[in-house]
Amino acid sequence: MIEDHILGMKVNPLTYSHAADQIERWLAEGGTRFVSICSVNNVVTALRDTKLMEIENSADMVTTDGMPLVWHLKRKGHRDCSRVYGPTLMLQVLERATQKDVPVYFYGCTVDVLQKLRRNLIEKFPGLKIVGMFAPPFRELTEEENAEHVQAINDSGARLVFVGISTPKQEFWMHKNRPVLKNCVMLGVGAAFNFHAGLVRQAPPFIQRIGMEWFFRLVMEPRRLWRRYLFGNTYFLYRLFLSRFVNVDPPTSADIP
Repeated sequence: MIEDHILGMKVNPLTYSHAADQIERWLAEGGTRFVSICSVNNVVTALRDTKLMEIENSADMVTTDGMPLVWHLKRKGHRDCSRVYGPTLMLQVLERATQKDVPVYFYGCTVDVLQKLRRNLIEKFPGLKIVGMFAPPFRELTEEENAEHVQAINDSGARLVFVGISTPKQEFWMHKNRPVLKNCVMLGVGAAFNFHAGLVRQAPPFIQRIGMEWFFRLVMEPRRLWRRYLFGNTYFLYRLFLSRFVNVDPPTSADIP
């Protein structure tokens, strides 16, 4: 799998089909892996949190969920890469899981969201094998609670575990539990549960393509997101500007003449 870096964070320049193909190969091979869906917010947060940077760089796959990341990678020579958006990747992986009878588990959000999510996914993918859903409390878990949750997932026989507990909390959770979860691929899909439960509107495709989804989401949830987009996006562009003159990213084959 191709690998590059943006401001020190590992990313995999992929398309949806490349990402879904790799996940399918991992399911065939066995073992436990985790996929981070990386947005500009992930990069900015990791620049300020060395532990998160370590976790992102240890992920088995880091997709580019954000057009600024895609544009930067294309400038570095990865002409074929595209945005790999968590909610869309989730549906593509679930479609394949339905065809191959792969058991899936959903961890995150609330009981109400999970109930609506189950109903909508079963309607969209008749035959989808959902072996468990769990809404953890909105606080830091005790070690005993976390062990119980992990045991429930292992007991379910899930091969795909979708984690929707917001970023960067979900990245910390996947990294922590990768050694103890058995034979599954975890995907941290953030707000995808709310989108597919029909509780939050997604930006129209053309807005996503031109890189303005952030503005759409800001209009929909201004109180929650204004600080992230005003300060986070500005800081990302500032650091990216500096990287044009200072060697911030590790050199790659695309950078070497």
